[in-house]
Amino acid sequence: MNESIPVSRTTDFGSARLMPDVDRPRAWLLTVDGAPQSYVDLDEPTHLEFEYARRLGYVLDAVAEDGRALDVVHLGGGALTLPRYVAATRPGSRQDVVEADAGLLDLVVEQLPLPAGSGVALHAADARAWLEAAPDDHADVLIADVFGGSRVPAHLTTLAYAREAERVLRPGGVYLANLADAAPFGFLRSQLATLARYFEELLLIAEPGVLRGRRFGNAVLVASHRPLDTAALARRTAADAFPARVEHGAAVREFTGGARPVEDADAVPSPEPPDGAFGIG
Repeated sequence: MNESIPVSRTTDFGSARLMPDVDRPRAWLLTVDGAPQSYVDLDEPTHLEFEYARRLGYVLDAVAEDGRALDVVHLGGGALTLPRYVAATRPGSRQDVVEADAGLLDLVVEQLPLPAGSGVALHAADARAWLEAAPDDHADVLIADVFGGSRVPAHLTTLAYAREAERVLRPGGVYLANLADAAPFGFLRSQLATLARYFEELLLIAEPGVLRGRRFGNAVLVASHRPLDTAALARRTAADAFPARVEHGAAVREFTGGARPVEDADAVPSPEPPDGAFGIG
């Protein structure tokens, strides 16, 4: 049993709380303003508790052969769940974590320290501003998991942002985003249309109930210039405790429909989730 006690702190952009998991020693749940944000098991960094995190992990496993070190940029830090996962599964990887809430970074590093030699560099900065200053061809993978409260900020949804993401990625690089929406999927469709302007290959991973419009939920969007092994991804996501579908090709084009790319002048945050929409997966 985890005998640790919860830790609460007011950070730059909200109220953060780290709560121990009574069932897993040295495992912690991070909430921000009461919403579950990250889960970390310090003894088992490959354990991904949240459904969307597991799906991001499946894609990370598929972007290169097992164990190959990668250069990864994480926009949005949280409790550093995915950087810990990459460090454990791909030793020697070089990772940049960009988190606007410096106080949150301080709390996480203090209470849930990264292992020595993890190769993770932390940057307290706005995600788009950091991206715009980053060099060309900087990363193999770019992961966007940025929420202001429970909404993706508007300035991370536009053509100008997508152009910067494509520039920072190497030619074989892969972009991943954790997004959330519900029918009629105005936000999600617009994001697919925006990324389609710069990337030839698009995948959408979500639970069937979400894709059918039955409830609000997370969707993982994947964009690249090269095909990924969609069959392998589909097998892994279908076998998950909360099975998901992998849509690609014509299915993604049909889902996107007539949605238009987002210009900076027209950008809005992602929709506000209904109460109780997000729990631990």
